[in-house]
Amino acid sequence: MRLRTFIVYSICALLPLSVFSQNDVVKDAGSSDFNWNKPERVDWFRQAGSGLFIHFGVDAQLGVVISHSLVGASDEYVRRYFDQLPKTFDPYRFNPHEIAVLAKLAGMKYIMFTTKHHSGFCLWDTKTTDFNCMNTPYHKDMLREFVEATRAEGLQVGFYFSPEDFHFLYEHHLPIQRGDTAMDAATRKAYDDYTRRQCEELMRNYGKIDLLFIDGEPKEVVKSTCWKINPDLLITRGAMKTPEQVLPGAAITDPWLSCITMGTAWQYQPTHERYKSGTQLIGLDIEARAKGGSLLLNVGPKPNGELPIEQEERLREMAAWYFINHDCMDSVHSWVVSREGDTWFTAKGDRTLYAIITNVEGWKEGERRKFLLHSARSTASTRADVLGQSSLRIEYKNLDVSSRWRQTDSGLEVSVVKAQRIYDDQRWPNPVVVRLENVERAFKEVIDVRTGKSPATGGRPIFTGSVAGPWKGVVKKGYFYYRPYTGQVETLYAAPWKKSELVDIAPDGSFRLPMSILDGTRAYEYRAVVSWYGVEINGEDKVYQTIPDPKLIE
Repeated sequence: MRLRTFIVYSICALLPLSVFSQNDVVKDAGSSDFNWNKPERVDWFRQAGSGLFIHFGVDAQLGVVISHSLVGASDEYVRRYFDQLPKTFDPYRFNPHEIAVLAKLAGMKYIMFTTKHHSGFCLWDTKTTDFNCMNTPYHKDMLREFVEATRAEGLQVGFYFSPEDFHFLYEHHLPIQRGDTAMDAATRKAYDDYTRRQCEELMRNYGKIDLLFIDGEPKEVVKSTCWKINPDLLITRGAMKTPEQVLPGAAITDPWLSCITMGTAWQYQPTHERYKSGTQLIGLDIEARAKGGSLLLNVGPKPNGELPIEQEERLREMAAWYFINHDCMDSVHSWVVSREGDTWFTAKGDRTLYAIITNVEGWKEGERRKFLLHSARSTASTRADVLGQSSLRIEYKNLDVSSRWRQTDSGLEVSVVKAQRIYDDQRWPNPVVVRLENVERAFKEVIDVRTGKSPATGGRPIFTGSVAGPWKGVVKKGYFYYRPYTGQVETLYAAPWKKSELVDIAPDGSFRLPMSILDGTRAYEYRAVVSWYGVEINGEDKVYQTIPDPKLIE
C-alpha cells in the first residue's frame, strides 16, 4: 500500500523580485518520489505523540551553527575545521541513558539522533571515512551508546542522516554548498556509493532501526537502500510532511511531524540563545497532538556531551505536566475541531473528550472558572473531572472543588477548580485538562477553510481565502488573522495575531480583503478564518512578502 506522496514545488525561479506569497508552515523540507512506509508503522506514529531530536557534531565545541559555517568559508577555515576540530572532540560526559530517561518522563516515544550532519562528521564507527568519532579523543561509538540506552528505556530508535556531505566535497575539490552539486559521472557514482555504504552500516550494524529522518539530497539513494534492508523502517522527512520551526496553522489528516528547537539553534549555542519557556513548549506539544501530528523537540548537548541545564529544566517541566496529564496525550486523536479559543482538544474514541485549557498563568489555586464549549454536547451519562485531581479536596482550604457541567442553549458549560498544588509558590502556570466522558459532537462535520495567495494592488497586499463544504446558510462572513513576519526561526517569537474586519463571502465561497493599512514593502503572515457555530475555523498560514526568502524555497 502506498501513501500519498507530497510534492514540494518552488516558484522562486519563476518570479521577479516583486510580490508573491509562499506557504511556509506546511512546507515539506524534502520531496519524495516514492513512499513505502508500512500502514502499521504509520498507525503507530499517529498514536506515538512527541519525540526528542538530538543535534550534535564536531563543531559543537565552537558553539556555532552545526555544519553551515563551512558554506562560504575561507580555505583556511575549512582546512582547520576538518583537520583540527576532531583532535579536540571529547564528549566525555555523554550519558544517553539519562537523556532517554528524561525523554520518557516528558512523554516522548522516540528519539532521533544525529548520525551525520552536513559536515560529514560521523558519530559512529564507520569504515567509509576517517572523519568520525573514533578518530578523536573520545574514541567510542556514540551511536551505539545512544541506541542501547534508548532501547533500554523502551523508546523507539530514530536516526537523523544527511546524505549531503561537505567533507566528501572537500576531498573531491568541489565547492562546499547545500543542494545539488555539479559532478562528473564518476564522482556522482562515487558519491552515491559512499552514501549507500553509510546507509548499509547504519541499517545493519545497530539492530533494527525504527525511524529515519533524511535531511538533504540524494534522498532516493537513502530510501531505497534503507527500505531494502529494513522494510519496517518509518521514514519521516523524505516521506511525510515535516515543517520546520513552526506548527501547521490547521489540522492535517496525513501523518506529519514538526521539528522545533528548544531555543533558536539546533546545536548547542552558548551565546545569543533564547530558550522558549516550559509553558510554551508544553503548548507546542499540545497543539501538535490536537492537530493530529507529532512535535519533534530538539536539544543540543554541550561539547562535553551533557545537556545544558536550561534544556534539562524545560524537559523536567514538561515531564511534570505529562505525568499529571498523560491521558490526554497518549493514544489520542483529533476532535471535530482542534480548539476553541485557548482550549485545545484531543479525544479517545467517539465519546471521551479532553479539553486542554491553556493561558492559565493567572488562574489561582482554589479559584473556580467556567468554560463554554460549542463543539461538544452532554448526554445523560456525561462525567467530568480534572486530570491529576480527585475533585474532592484542596490542601489547607475548605472549598467545594467538584467538577460540574450543564448543557445550555449556547453550549456545554464546564465549571472546574484548580485544586492541585504543583509548585511551592502555588503558581504552576501550565495547562489544566478537563476530561469529559460520554459526550457527543455538537456537529458532525466541519467546513474546509483555505488561505489563498496574496496578490497586491497599489503596493498593498490583498488577503484571500475560501470556504468549502456545507457553509451556505450558516456562514456569511470571513476574516483574516495577520501579523508581521520576521523569519522562519522567529515565527514562535513573533507579535500577537491581529484580527481584520469582516468581509462578505461570495457565492462561490471565496472572500478577499485589500489590506490598505499594511506596509506593502514588509512581510506578513496571514490566515483565512470563518466562524462555524461559534467556533473559529482557520485555514493554513501563509506568508506575503515582496522579496522571496530563500529559506522558504528549497
